[in-house]
Amino acid sequence: MKFRCLMLLCALLSGGAFAQQAADTVAPEAQTAIALKRAGQPVTADHWMIAAANPLAVRAGAAVLRDGGTAADAMVAIQTVLGLVEPQSSGLGGGAFLVWYDAASGEITTLDGRETAPLAVTPRLFLDADGEPLEFYDAVVGGRSVGTPGTPALMQAAHDRWGRADWAGLFDSAITLAEEGFTISPRLAELVANDAGRLARYPSTRAYFLPGGQPLQAGQTLRNPAYGATLRLLAERGAKAFYTGKMARDIANTIQNAAENPGLLTETDLSLYKIKQRGAICVPYHVYQVCGMGPPSSGALTVGQILGLLENHDLAALGPQSPEAWRLIGDASRLAFADRGRYMADSDFVPVPTTGLIAAEYLRSRALLLKGDDALPEVTPGRPEFDHALLWADDASIELPSTSHISIVDKYGNALSMTTTIENAFGSRLMVGGFLLNNELTDFSFRTHRDGIPIANRVEPGKRPRSSMAPTIVLQDGKPVLVLGSPGGSRIIGYVATSIIAILDWGMDVQQAVALPHLINRFGEYDLEAGTDAEAMAAPLEAMGYAVNIRTLNSGLHAISIGDALQGGADPRREGIVLGE
Repeated sequence: MKFRCLMLLCALLSGGAFAQQAADTVAPEAQTAIALKRAGQPVTADHWMIAAANPLAVRAGAAVLRDGGTAADAMVAIQTVLGLVEPQSSGLGGGAFLVWYDAASGEITTLDGRETAPLAVTPRLFLDADGEPLEFYDAVVGGRSVGTPGTPALMQAAHDRWGRADWAGLFDSAITLAEEGFTISPRLAELVANDAGRLARYPSTRAYFLPGGQPLQAGQTLRNPAYGATLRLLAERGAKAFYTGKMARDIANTIQNAAENPGLLTETDLSLYKIKQRGAICVPYHVYQVCGMGPPSSGALTVGQILGLLENHDLAALGPQSPEAWRLIGDASRLAFADRGRYMADSDFVPVPTTGLIAAEYLRSRALLLKGDDALPEVTPGRPEFDHALLWADDASIELPSTSHISIVDKYGNALSMTTTIENAFGSRLMVGGFLLNNELTDFSFRTHRDGIPIANRVEPGKRPRSSMAPTIVLQDGKPVLVLGSPGGSRIIGYVATSIIAILDWGMDVQQAVALPHLINRFGEYDLEAGTDAEAMAAPLEAMGYAVNIRTLNSGLHAISIGDALQGGADPRREGIVLGE
């Protein structure tokens, strides 16, 4: 598919504001990576590679890999810088899912660093006095929406399992940038300006993002000494310093004493937090195994269902310009999202038919619905095999895009795919220790029941909210061939699934795949990416019976393919780059 340089993609693909600013402020290696992205070409390397959301973060990770560190070591350096330079997307106050391929053992491991609901929550957390769901931002902004952060514990857990580098040294780049300052990117400045009204509601957040009452400006130097002090504490004492002592007291007090919308999280909630190692979800697709994170993530199950439903259709022959290909992909996605809304939640609290949802026979029976030549008039959840008899109602949660993704392959052959988030842009808007706190609890369904039937993804004490994050590693003959993931709310699933199809079925390289115009169908209406050739699909899709919506679709895909050489791609819609050697 050829791309027109219009609107959303034009500034990046033809050398717009960020590309020029980045070229002026980053090292020559990063300038080369930016130039390749602008030219639509993948970065190629032989030994190691990183694809992540900001040049400063990628450079920090690259320094770790050059010094002999592993992908787990590099992730710690990258995440700490990302929390500084794109605080709207991820950081110490949020959570993440990590998928790891271990070259020595050949095993896939998944670590759940998702936030947990405070022990004091009740079913009425997001209901008003009349028992009706709150408006979204009435629930988000303030302490009510904050879950126990998981990112610091996940960083520690990954380093303990797979790290080689000295823990304290992994914080050096982020500490230097926090204390000496970094250049504000156009993307951060634009997002601050757009959210100024909410950021202004809390004094410490207002002072940082709106100094003198004015939003931060692109090109300014920004320092964050409070974040530097927090990082020094973690470097010296490990993640335990985040969950106990003064830091835990400061977090709990900030949440409980928020001037507007105070929350329930306590020091006890923080002290009890644990990373969970869960079984990977691996679904066959052609000659590959597509592996990712299981519940509370809906990512791997839903991506796996989409691919499984399409397994027996020749998408390669149809190609990316075929309306029929997008009919199949769109309705497969709708079928998978119907199951997602009914069955998927934190499996520690509700039984999830994980095996049944991706069973070959179940997917074959559901795929029969794709026969025909027009849009499915109605989509309902299927009946996967359960090893218990329970009835769930359809979900009513809201999930808006923010988040960030990191893909890494190290010189030892290990691969890491990690999607990391504070949920909505700028999370709860509460700031402590130089970082923002998440609003992840709004990923729960605001309603607990529908027509008297319980909703699987309802809020409960200690529960982890369902997520669409889909960090993915694709294997062939037991070896990784593709590492990818994206931000984007519930559209993450579509971004990841179509990128996999673009590479495995349509023969695109990773840069072509992550730049592919988006066509996303979750619930019946087809979202087509404005300013791209996706708009040309509007008429044929409407003729098939779809409602079509042309809109901005701001993914942040980062992908690495592994073959005779490593090739990396960074989404042109955001400011990320790829580095490798």
